[in-house]
Amino acid sequence: MTAVQLEHGARTDVGRVREVNEDAYLARPPVFVVADGMGGHEGGDVASAIVVEEFAALADRGYDPAHAAVAVVEVLDACRQRIATYAEQQRARGVGPLQAGTTVVAALLAEHDGAPAWLLANLGDSRAYRVEGGSLEQVTVDHSVVQELVDTGLITEAAAVEHPERHVITRSLGGNQHSEPDLFVLPVAAAPRLVLCSDGISGMLDHEQMRQVLATSSDPALAADALLAAALDAGGRDNATVVVVDSSPAAGDDTHSDLDLEQRLGALP
Repeated sequence: MTAVQLEHGARTDVGRVREVNEDAYLARPPVFVVADGMGGHEGGDVASAIVVEEFAALADRGYDPAHAAVAVVEVLDACRQRIATYAEQQRARGVGPLQAGTTVVAALLAEHDGAPAWLLANLGDSRAYRVEGGSLEQVTVDHSVVQELVDTGLITEAAAVEHPERHVITRSLGGNQHSEPDLFVLPVAAAPRLVLCSDGISGMLDHEQMRQVLATSSDPALAADALLAAALDAGGRDNATVVVVDSSPAAGDDTHSDLDLEQRLGALP
């Protein structure tokens, strides 16, 4: 597989309204994660921390890049079990009913047809975007009530921004339901910059604002700083977290990929 050089920047902030930061992130190449916890202090913050711990363990022990999807599913199952056990322990202590849960969006460097690719996984409304040639494209699809309303044509994208149920998600890790993640394969060549973020970023900045901010810096750390600052300047109504990852062929490697732009994992052979 073609060697890939990665550079990244990551930032998180409690925002200007919340008292506790329930977001968590991991930037441990080749694994990157953003998790947005739900359930309040000692609920959402614990759930998001569990996600980061489990994916960090995966990054440390390594995985077969040709079978990254298997590794991701196993990690999410481990997260689900740990969150459920924690909730049960809290209820046994009389701290409840506790519905600890978290969204998650993860990006793992993988291999598809012998070429480097990103394996993306998401549950909830934390997002992954790709940036190429000055354009910004959302890759993941929100698991939320307003996204379902938009998909069915009942409301517009503009109306979704101010909808009273805009924070209600339909899939997550934890809670009373077992939710399966969406998985995507995105060729690295089609995503020289990858952005993962919680809705404290995407909910404060529209698509064009995000695109313009990301265009201000070729350095991923500075780009992450700028996105976070813009979200805070826009009101900072939620915890805000962003991870920016830039990829390029390793020095001396002239291999190129002609893979399709994006493929649903379920459609892959």
